[in-house]
Amino acid sequence: MRKWVLSGILASEETYLSHLEALLLPMKPLKAAATTSQPVLTIPQIETIFFKVPELYEVHKEFYDGLLPRVQQWSHHQRVGDLFQKQASQLGVYRAFVDNYEVAVETAEKCCQANTQFAEISENLKVRSTKDLKDQSAKNSLETLLYKPVDRVTRSTLVLHDLLKHTPCSHPDHPLLQDALRISQNFLSSINEETTPRRQSMTVKKGENRQLLKDSFMVELVEGARKLRHVFLFTDLLLCAKLKKQIGGKSQQYDSKWYIPLSDLTFQNADESEPLHIPQVPDEELDAMKVKISHIKSEIQREKRANKGSKVIERLRKKLSEQESLLLLTSPGMALRVHNRNGKGYTFLMSSDYERAEWKETIREQQKKCFKSFSLTSMELQMLTNSCVKLQTVHHIPLTINKEGQEDESPGLHGFLNVIVHSASGLKQSLNLYCTLEVDSFGYFANKAKTRVYRYTTEPKWNEEFEIDLEGSQTLRLLCYEKSYNKTKQIKEDGDSTDRIIGKGQIPLDPQTLQGKDWQRTLIPMNGIEVKLSMKFTSREFSLKRMPSRKPMGVFGIKISTVTKREHSKVPYIVRQCLEEIERRGMEEVGIYRVSGVATDIQALKAAFDTNNKDVSVMMSEMDVNAIAGTLKLYFRELPEPLFTDDLYPNFAGGIALSDSVAKESCMLNLLLSLPEPNLVTFLFLLDHLKRVADKESINKMSLHNLATVFGPTLLRPAEKDSMIPTNPTQPISMGDSWSLEVMSQVQVLLYFLQLETIPTPDSKRQSILFSTEV
Repeated sequence: MRKWVLSGILASEETYLSHLEALLLPMKPLKAAATTSQPVLTIPQIETIFFKVPELYEVHKEFYDGLLPRVQQWSHHQRVGDLFQKQASQLGVYRAFVDNYEVAVETAEKCCQANTQFAEISENLKVRSTKDLKDQSAKNSLETLLYKPVDRVTRSTLVLHDLLKHTPCSHPDHPLLQDALRISQNFLSSINEETTPRRQSMTVKKGENRQLLKDSFMVELVEGARKLRHVFLFTDLLLCAKLKKQIGGKSQQYDSKWYIPLSDLTFQNADESEPLHIPQVPDEELDAMKVKISHIKSEIQREKRANKGSKVIERLRKKLSEQESLLLLTSPGMALRVHNRNGKGYTFLMSSDYERAEWKETIREQQKKCFKSFSLTSMELQMLTNSCVKLQTVHHIPLTINKEGQEDESPGLHGFLNVIVHSASGLKQSLNLYCTLEVDSFGYFANKAKTRVYRYTTEPKWNEEFEIDLEGSQTLRLLCYEKSYNKTKQIKEDGDSTDRIIGKGQIPLDPQTLQGKDWQRTLIPMNGIEVKLSMKFTSREFSLKRMPSRKPMGVFGIKISTVTKREHSKVPYIVRQCLEEIERRGMEEVGIYRVSGVATDIQALKAAFDTNNKDVSVMMSEMDVNAIAGTLKLYFRELPEPLFTDDLYPNFAGGIALSDSVAKESCMLNLLLSLPEPNLVTFLFLLDHLKRVADKESINKMSLHNLATVFGPTLLRPAEKDSMIPTNPTQPISMGDSWSLEVMSQVQVLLYFLQLETIPTPDSKRQSILFSTEV
């Protein structure tokens, strides 16, 4: 791993040197022209703009020339610490460059305005490409290149951190690298880094209760932007307020944004025909927030155990609240539109159908008691808004986790929940019915499974089993819908299908009840209907065990190399068959790979592949495509060793954490190409398929990130012994944050490869594998 990190550092240095070379290229001719009768720039101007660039080039060239031969003649005992130590001691050159940077950029701008010839030169600086690409040189502006050293020096400590992480304490390089890191850190802290203004956090005092029906933090869509609001539903009106920023020691206050008397409120408006555009935040950003939240929570736990002062914990809680507010603001994407009969319409964004239905129901129920329209004077509105501080019942974000500040006492369940949806009873008339299941993670609910539609009956018997991945989940929700077959009314005012919610209910996922290995039967009552369920929970520790198969001639649980050798193929038959079927009819299936397939179908397919059943392709053509996707995921999950191998797993996790992008790319590609041949070819085969699935994201709603979330742990999760997760027998269920962080890292590794445009393959052997027709 040290060698790979150093190869990455070399690649990064090479790119940086090519940027400095491009800067220096025009300097000589400009200096030569300065002494002629037609100078482009004066000598002082040249010296200001290119101040210290030649010296920087010398420092890095010397470092690169010293490091290259040592990496090429690599052994475990190879030392490089002296080179890093020397480079750190020359950081003074950067101080001079950074101090002059603003002046250099200003001078260059003025010269461009005054001289078109120089403007032309400074817009078209050619950077020599360090990769053998067709386009040998890329164009960069002078301003872009002048910023490179500033960027470089602020990241100098990150490179050293990366290298130290993979250098044993006993290695002679360790003290030298630590010394280089100390010098770099002192140097950086002496350069004043601008701090970004901290986000105003949302802290709310505990207030006492009064007659208020419901209140909640919500996201309002205002002219295309997301705004955090606190919404209050009173017995006669809906009030949308915003928390004022607190200044000094002032107590908390609300500003009212708008209100609608319930007698004037409607959920649809005949003129509302234009489709709603909801700006979505990239999933990677949401994940980064979740990682931060997990980190802060584990810190709070550590501080509590260490009995540190409450100030530290208070500060961490404040940080937690900021991150959670941000997550609340960015994650919801489901519209709830409300209109005032006498005026405007407003749009809220929700994270689940359940929550949206709950708000609609409560408002409609209350509307039955409201008949009079009215308007408030500004004084009344002010008094009402002021009373909200005392009345509010929801003080924390996200709403499901922080019940009265217990943000860290109940981490929820991590593992797999098997749910069988048996049947429903109590319906008054025959309907076409289906159910969906939602579970929470980080306080937000997501739809995880959907039963088939049971046609025209008062007693639907689905008897379908689903396996749901739990990530710190505390609640299971069930929604029962009536399927609408009316094509003309498929889309409603809030951009969703017209399927009607008949009932909804939820049950807490209680670690105590679910502790046993057996199925638990339960009933969910909702509006006079009862739905029968069975549940069984497998915690992470148990589901982590990759068990080798006892059937030597099977496919599941058998080493991938054994299967490909037996089949004389490059990619196992099961992988080719499943992908082919999904490419044929599953590419536009909403939530393909995310939505659970029926467990009995998956088991039937598994048995057919294991016994080499000749009718397997006929079986597949008649099955729901989600079961085929589920079989493929199960195959990878049951491999005795993950596709990315146990040996290389820690290195992939280390590579994705590297801070320098060029170093990261070099390291990750080297690692990928070190995989055994069947693993590599199978992975590249799957990778191409997943990219094609994501190309249809607008229809199937599966982005590269969604796919990485589904497949990352499946392809990378090591067998239990190699997992970084602490196994604590006293807590078989609540594994919490170490798990979340490890999963995030697995997702990031796969996402990295999904986002790479192409994966270069160095030698001809690999070429022949990748481009061979008989996969």
